[in-house]
Amino acid sequence: MKLSKRLVYIILVIVITITVDQVSKVLVRTNIEPRTGTSIGEQISLIGDNFIMMNVENEGAFLGMGSDLNPTLRIIFLLILPILVLGFVLRYILKDKTLDNWSLFAFASIIGGGIANVFDRIVYGSVTDFFYIKLTDLLRTGIFNVADLSVTTGMIILVFISFRKKKNIE
Repeated sequence: MKLSKRLVYIILVIVITITVDQVSKVLVRTNIEPRTGTSIGEQISLIGDNFIMMNVENEGAFLGMGSDLNPTLRIIFLLILPILVLGFVLRYILKDKTLDNWSLFAFASIIGGGIANVFDRIVYGSVTDFFYIKLTDLLRTGIFNVADLSVTTGMIILVFISFRKKKNIE
């Protein structure tokens, strides 16, 4: 069976995204003392107080949302629903041959990041987050990981592509 260049591209982006995310999380889990209930844990300054690494186990979704759900709802909203959505997105990009390489990259980055975080939830019961950026008191991020960065980057690319297409239509 000969794989098309398009399919190889999709698979490569997904696999590289998952690999970089999982390797980074293993390094963090191995080398940075985690935050626990009462302990702040270890914090490593990468760029002053503006870019910090730490080890936080997130039992919820983005910014911890859903961590207080009961176990059944957590399984539905943080495992089953994401797996279904990722499956539909993968099916969509495999079937729609009109998508350009930027769109394929964006969707594959979202799928790779999503799979990486779902994997963590299945294997560890939580997602390891470790990056924190604070530019000002108002302009700062939550604690995030490489998978989150991949999903966000993919979404930003898709927004730019949709604006570009909309502008070309007008």
